[in-house]
Amino acid sequence: MKYTPINKSLYILNRANFVKELKPKSVAVFNSNDIMPTNADGSMPFRQNNDLLYLSGIDQEESILVICPNASNPKHREILFLKETSELIAIWEGVKLTKEQAFEQSGIETVYWTSEFDQIFHSLVYESEHIYLNQNEHLRASKIVETRDDRFRKSCQKKYTLHEYERLAPIMRKLRAIKSPLEIEMMQHACNITEKGVRRILKFVKPGVMEYEIEAEFTHEFLMNRSRGHAYEPIIASGFNACVLHYVENNKECKAGDVILMDVGAEYGNYASDLSRSIPVSGKFTPRQKEVYNAVLRVFRAASAMLVPGTDHETYHAKVGDVMEKELIGLGLLNKDEVAKQDPKNPLYKKYFMHGTSHHIGLDVHDVEIRNRPFEAGMVLTVEPGIYIREENLGIRIENDFLITNDGAPIDLMKNIPIEADEIEALMA
Repeated sequence: MKYTPINKSLYILNRANFVKELKPKSVAVFNSNDIMPTNADGSMPFRQNNDLLYLSGIDQEESILVICPNASNPKHREILFLKETSELIAIWEGVKLTKEQAFEQSGIETVYWTSEFDQIFHSLVYESEHIYLNQNEHLRASKIVETRDDRFRKSCQKKYTLHEYERLAPIMRKLRAIKSPLEIEMMQHACNITEKGVRRILKFVKPGVMEYEIEAEFTHEFLMNRSRGHAYEPIIASGFNACVLHYVENNKECKAGDVILMDVGAEYGNYASDLSRSIPVSGKFTPRQKEVYNAVLRVFRAASAMLVPGTDHETYHAKVGDVMEKELIGLGLLNKDEVAKQDPKNPLYKKYFMHGTSHHIGLDVHDVEIRNRPFEAGMVLTVEPGIYIREENLGIRIENDFLITNDGAPIDLMKNIPIEADEIEALMA
């Protein structure tokens, strides 16, 4: 890993909160992600399972975390199982975590090699009544690829048929939604790295530059600051490409007079940042482009002010839609009389603003969440309104990450990143 290790107190606290959610006489198991293949003997970069990471800080493949709060042997109430290293592995892959290093990262005192897992887990199962197993239950998740958690769940349920099985995902959705101070520190650092990328780009962009060159400049800045790189596939969309919401080809020339929509974010310590900015290729917005940009910025300001404890997500998005509706009328894109007659279930503003206003962010860019849970202090959400006018080859989106607080004023983790149209033009001049 490139990032500086995070203090293990974070994971000790996370496990203490997790144990409170378990039923008596329970054992819970978390498996690391696989190293995914490409072709021949190639493989993708390893990315740890976020639930295992959240509870242990262990960022290594072939790892297992077992939590059994009522184990008769106190040493077995928290156990890490790690891939045993060897001289051969050290030569070809590099050294793996020792048991001592694993303790320093996680705060878990009992560490075994994975070869010992079956025997120890077997003894814990027969002391327990409930077995908690993990599954990716994200609403947007693709279930095509079978994970280590999937394979373990099948084998466990086949072997131990008479136990009560419980789902870990609801617990993790509940816990991970509220960020601790150390997590916020990591996310702020990721946002700060993203700021460096943005400021680099504002000096770099000019007519004739390729979208992928802009992506490369961001990548360079992220890696130079100990980030693994992009927290998600970056969008560098110039001209009409900005009207394609998930455009990731990033292979077109940026032409004079166009606006580039950039949706990028650095990752740090496995925590994501998520930013969108729209900037003029020529360094100066046209009057119409600035008019649309400022309309989006007004919606952004109004939406961010609504991020207060007690607000529910659907009501929030509906209120943002009302603000957007007025702006689109002001831009001449919607007719006031037609809006008055519209179907409330299919508002006309969705022609130009067709996606959600906000999503949770943390270890995942679209972080796990309980959708009907009202906003609470400690949650971090994006605010990302946009207006996409296909007939004008113009797409504008503005996005920052916000921490909800108890005092009613959300904290903008990206407040230092240029956002006003005039400031962007000045920095590009």
